[in-house]
Amino acid sequence: MPTDKLLLDSVRDYLAQIREEGMDGLPMKDRPIAVARDDARRSAIIGSPEPMATVGAPLSASMVELFSKYPGLEKTDDLAALREFIGDCTRCKLHGGRTNLVFGVGDPNAELMFIGEGPGADEDAKGEPFVGRAGQLLTDIIERGMGMQRSEVYICNVVKCRPPGNRNPEPDEVEACEPFLFRQIEVVKPRVIVGLGTFAVQSVLKVKTPISKLRGNWHEVRGIKMMPTFHPAYLLRNPSDKRLVWSDIQEVMRTLGRPIPGRGARP
Repeated sequence: MPTDKLLLDSVRDYLAQIREEGMDGLPMKDRPIAVARDDARRSAIIGSPEPMATVGAPLSASMVELFSKYPGLEKTDDLAALREFIGDCTRCKLHGGRTNLVFGVGDPNAELMFIGEGPGADEDAKGEPFVGRAGQLLTDIIERGMGMQRSEVYICNVVKCRPPGNRNPEPDEVEACEPFLFRQIEVVKPRVIVGLGTFAVQSVLKVKTPISKLRGNWHEVRGIKMMPTFHPAYLLRNPSDKRLVWSDIQEVMRTLGRPIPGRGARP
C-alpha cells in the first residue's frame, strides 16, 4: 500500500543516515520533541535557507540577528580578527574537555571551502582541522583528486571544540558556535563550499534530509554554491563510495572552471 511504501522509504533514509554517521542506532527517547524544538529554534535564529542573499551583499535580517548574539562579531573583517574575537572560548560546555580550539586553516581568500562537523582527537591535539586519518584522505582528495594544494583551500568545522567521544555536537553547542561559522563564510567569501557528511550539511542547510539524497546536487548558502558529499571518515569505512565523492568533486571542479586531473588521480 502507498502508506507502507512511504514508511519503508522513511526507514531506509534513516538507516542510510546513521550508516553515514558510523552508528548502528540512535537513542530515540524524546528525539521527535527535541528535533522539533531544535528546528523551531533554528528557524527563529536563521530563517528559511531560501532565498539566499548574494555574496558581498549587506547582511540579511536573519544574519544580523544571528551575529547579534555576540555584539561586535559583525565588525570582524578578517579571519585573524574573528579568531581574536572568539578568544579562549567558554560559550558552551565543549570548552571543558578540549585541548585546543580548532578554528580553521588555509587560504583566507580561498575560492573553495570545506566544512566538517567537528574536531576529533588528532585535531584537538594539534589545533588544526582534518589532520587524522580522515584528514589525510581529505588531503588526497584535494591534492591528488583536484590537483590543488591543501593550502589553497579553506577548511573548518561547524563547531570548534571536540565533542566527547567524537559524538555529534548537541543543539546548544551548534547554536553557540554557529555565528562563528557563518562569519567565517562571510569573511572568506568562497565561490564553492563542500559540505562533508550528514551533520555538517544538515547544520549548514537547516534540513534533516539524509546525505545520500543531498549529495550530488547543488544547494545554496547565502548565494554561495554548496556541494554536499560523504565525510572522509565514512569513506574509510566504505571505500566503494569513493566513486560517488569523486563524481561530486568533478562537479565542483567544473563549477570552479578548473581542469579535472586524469583518471589515475582519483583518490
